[in-house]
Formats: sequence, C-alpha cells, structure tokens
Amino acid sequence: IATPAAVLSAAARAARSGVLIKGGAHLESLGKVAAIAFDKTGTLTVGKPRLITVASAAGVSETEILSAAASAEANSSHPLAMAVITGARERGVDAPAADSTEAVHGKGLRAVVGGETVAVGNLKLFEGDVVPEAVASRARELEAAGQTTMIVKRGTRFLGVLGVADTLRPEAREVLSELRAVGIARSVMLSGDNETVAKAIAAEVGLDEVRAPLMPDGKVAELRTLAREGGVAMVGDGVNDAPALAAASVGIAMGGTGSDVALETADLVLMSEGLGKLPFAVRLARSATSIIRQNLVVALGVSAVLIVASILGWVEISEAVILHEGSTLVVVANGLRLLAHRE
Repeated sequence: IATPAAVLSAAARAARSGVLIKGGAHLESLGKVAAIAFDKTGTLTVGKPRLITVASAAGVSETEILSAAASAEANSSHPLAMAVITGARERGVDAPAADSTEAVHGKGLRAVVGGETVAVGNLKLFEGDVVPEAVASRARELEAAGQTTMIVKRGTRFLGVLGVADTLRPEAREVLSELRAVGIARSVMLSGDNETVAKAIAAEVGLDEVRAPLMPDGKVAELRTLAREGGVAMVGDGVNDAPALAAASVGIAMGGTGSDVALETADLVLMSEGLGKLPFAVRLARSATSIIRQNLVVALGVSAVLIVASILGWVEISEAVILHEGSTLVVVANGLRLLAHRE
C-alpha cells in the first residue's frame, strides 16, 4: 500500500490541475528525469506561423511570387503552407489551386500550376540547382533573424524567398526558468527547422542546447543519446513527434493543440493550453517519488523491527499486528498528502 497510495494521490492531484498521467511508472520516471527536450513548432511556439517577409528576386513582383507560392501550397494543410496562403489572401493576391502537388518530406513541395512546375521549400529542395546568390544570401539573412524561409522557383526562374515566423508561447521563458529551479539540468530543442532559425528561437527563450535540422528518426536518435546520459522527457504536439515521444523516458503531449497520434503515444498529457503546467507536473512527480521512498522505508522498516521483536519475545503477535496496521495508516496518510500538493 506504500506505493499505490502515493501514486493514486499524485495522479488524482495532477488530474485536478489538468495533467493526465497514464500510469505510476510514468510518474516515477518523470520524477527522475535530468533533461527535457522540446519540439519547436506548436510546443515552444503557438504553432500558427505568419508570413512576415516577401523578398522578390530582381524583375519579379510581389504578386507574382505570392501567387505562385500560394497556388502551389493550396492543397497542403501544413502550418507553413497555411501561413503563405493566408498572407497572399491578406495582400489581395489571387491564387488558383495547383493542378497537382507532390510533398518532399522535410524539404518542401513541388506542384504544377498553369502547366508549369512550381517548387517551394528550403535549400535542400534545390540541391543540384544553382540558386542565385542574391536569393540564397537573403534567405540566410532571414534565417538569422529567426524566420523560416521558403525559396520559390517557377519553371527555370527563381522568384525569390518568403520568410515565415511563428510566435513564441508567452509562458515559455518562465517555464524553462521554473524547470531549472526544480532541478532540470538540461533543456534541449529538437527541431526539424533550419539550425540558424532554431538557434535564434532557442536564444530568445533561454534553451541550453539546439539539435537541428532533424527528421523524425533523427529526433529518436538524439533522444536515445540523451537517455544514455540520464532520464529524458520529450515534449511535443505533432504527428512527427510521436516516434520521439515513444522513445523518450517520458513522452509529454500538448493536449490543447496536440495531434491524436501524439496524445495516444504520450505517457503524460498537458490538457490545458500551453506549457504552464509542466513545472507543476515535474514538481509533483518528484514529490511523489520522494514520498514513495519514505513510505517504503517506513513500511519495510516497521515490518523488519516487528519480526525481530516478535521472534525475541519483546512483543506479542497481537501487538505486532496492531503496530503493523498502524504503520499502514501512516504510509497511507503520508501518500494522501499529495492531494494537497500546491501548484
């Protein structure tokens, strides 16, 4: 009873504050983690990027580049695609949907618009092509400013580059500060975005390390490396984060914005919007782990003493039973203290 009393009390207290813990083992694992890894888009940021910059190449109008990009992205539901489509609409640009679209995982997409091929994506999408230096240098400038860039090419012409930026969650910096205060030694960003962009976001929010750009399997590999150095939790929200959530010591999903796959895979779900409940969950898990240890020491210690005392005749069996049941009440009461754990 020493362990179930504490685990059930902690799980109930967490649920009251909007944190779903899927089992006692996950609660104990969270109490032991030394590092927490974060996805970027939708986790540290709100996941609703906006079109910030339209940098057209020489001789290309803003309308032309936006029309080509928005048409190519019209059949995509990716957050970056939605940012381009919304940005074009806000600027009054008409963008008919592409005739066909092919997504290139981790790089961008290619589409056929009005009989011409339009490619929209990062520099990796154009490997083998000669990207004009003016376009490439402008992309690097935008990345250094923390914007995700998308180069646009129509037919054989490079039309320019678009800069999209997400908004940081307002509580992110404070959450990271609180996590350090409760003993989380390392905070790491695992992002599929460009390394320069990821580092700019990390510097703004106060993360210790950045690993980017990473595909889903790359995130899994990084988590396994971190796990060998101590327990590691992973916080994510998207379909692409599911393998990493499964590979971490504890997978934590964003319930307010998370995909169904992420919510199903995770060991713990933050049901409220944002990261605000994460420090509370870690503190609760550490308190629960501490109380479980206390209860085990009391339960096993009392039992050992009573066995010896009974054998030596210091107490009667009936007295030993009463004392043993008293120790049971003590560990139950100690476990129930978690119901009053403060946020």
